[in-house]
Formats: sequence, structure tokens, C-alpha cells
Amino acid sequence: MSHVSVRVENLTKYYKKGLKEKIIALEGLDLEIYKGEIFGFVGPNGAGKSTTIKIIMNLLFPTRGRVEIMGRDAHLPHAREHLGYLPENPSFYDHLTGEEFLCFAGKLVGMRNTDMGKRVQELLELVRLDQAGKMAIRRYSKGMVQRLGIAQALVGNPQIIVMDEPMSGLDPLGRGEVSQLILNLKSAAKTVFFSSHILHDVETICDRVGILVNGHLTYLGSPSQILDIPSWILKLEGDHRDALQERRFQSVTLVGHVTQTEVPENRLWDAINVVKGLGLPLYALERKKLTLEEIFVKEVQGEPEG
Repeated sequence: MSHVSVRVENLTKYYKKGLKEKIIALEGLDLEIYKGEIFGFVGPNGAGKSTTIKIIMNLLFPTRGRVEIMGRDAHLPHAREHLGYLPENPSFYDHLTGEEFLCFAGKLVGMRNTDMGKRVQELLELVRLDQAGKMAIRRYSKGMVQRLGIAQALVGNPQIIVMDEPMSGLDPLGRGEVSQLILNLKSAAKTVFFSSHILHDVETICDRVGILVNGHLTYLGSPSQILDIPSWILKLEGDHRDALQERRFQSVTLVGHVTQTEVPENRLWDAINVVKGLGLPLYALERKKLTLEEIFVKEVQGEPEG
């Protein structure tokens, strides 16, 4: 049996604008999501993240390419039985209570009435809404609505949970709660694929990360692999900013009585030789790893690493 939960092959999506012009949302995207992993999908607005998710969910049709869910074509109803989905901006019948809404969701996935009550209570406890199950949804906070959305995505006990911006609009406490829920799903052997703008959360909880820019996947790997792109901080005694800036050193700052500059690893020895040639008092080197946010900014701006 394949270890791949979701396979995306040559996924391309064009939108027409006028009679001749077309907008490229995705082009030639290849991606595999493995069973039991948490995969974070990040990118700027308009990068194609939501388009990818909607094609996976069969809510949009690709111009070219295909998607497989557990080895089956995504457009087949049997394939989508394995999926749970949280849209970017969930909107529920706010006159219903949390319990009533989850019962409604259970009926949509074919759950028997005899199993309904127990399953709904399990889900409310899982997302920490068991004390609010009889409360009307219109009284829920943004974080509570997000957690209810996750609960409805889990009603049918899917193997794969797809979430579009599950951290959007949440305060730090709400983000922490949703992050823990995602980790709990992984502990239950579920596969979680979600998009997010909150890079710290992605860096913290994901097994792998993909960065999407202008419809192309520009980075793919585990956070440790992605973040293991070191640079070095050169420290010099005294104020030598002018001398370093004249030689086009980057990120030159004065901290107390120490001048600091950041140098990519592949330029380290050249930088040291320049500093020695200028007769400057180099006294310390510190290894620095880029954060996911720094890498993300460089990818979006089209700046090469190193």
C-alpha cells in the first residue's frame, strides 16, 4: 500500500481575463503529502494555495494535471470519503447550537442516528467545546468557530484533513489551541494538510513545509532541512560601519561597541580576507540559521539564498 495520502501531478490552473488574457494561478505543481504527516503550505496572497486546496477538494477543476487521494482520482466520490475540509472562512448556520450543527454534518456524511450522539460529544470534547455544545453558534468567538469547523471536518472520521488558513484571525491563545488540535490529529495517525500565513506556527508543528510563489513550488522539505541554510555573524571591536559598507557588506549594525555584519556561508572566507586586508579587529564569529520567515521573504522577493 502506498504511503502517499495526496498526490498532485503537473497541476495547472488558468483563469481567463477578457477574451485573450489569462491569469496563471498554478503551473506544473507536483506535490506528495505522506500518510500521518503535518504538511504546511505557505505563500503570499494570490500564490495559489487556496486554488490548490479547492482542486484537491474537487471544488475547482484544473486546466491540466490530476490529483489522487489514497491512490484514487480526486474527482471520484469514493476518494473524497477519506477527506475532511475546513474552508478559509467557515460560515455555519448561526441559529443552530454546536451540537445541532455537528449532527447536521453527521447526516451529510451518512452517519447513523444511533452513532450520532456519542460521536458529536467526542468531537466537542476533542475541540474543547463540550461546555458550549448547547450554545448558539452566533455566540461563538472566532476561535470557537474555527474549532467547531475542525470538528465538522472530523465528523466522518477521515484519514486526511485539509484546512485552508486555520489560524487566520485568531489571537495567540486561539492559535495555540488550534496548533495543539493539529498535533493531536497527527497523534491519532491522521494526515493534516493546511495553508497558513502564520509562519511561526508552521515552523513549530509541521513535519514538512512547501513555499508556493506565483503558482510554483519554490521550497519543499522538513523545517530542519529548510532552515539549515546558515549564515555567519562577523563581529569587530569598535565602529567600522563605514569601512564595511564601502566594501558592500550587508546588514551592518553597531551593537554597543561592536560592529556586526551578516555573511552567507559561501562567502565567509572572502569576507574574512577582506576584513584582515583592512586591518580590522575581528574577534568573533557566530553561526546563524535563517528563520522560515526570512526564507519566505527572500523567496517572495526572488532573492537567491547564499
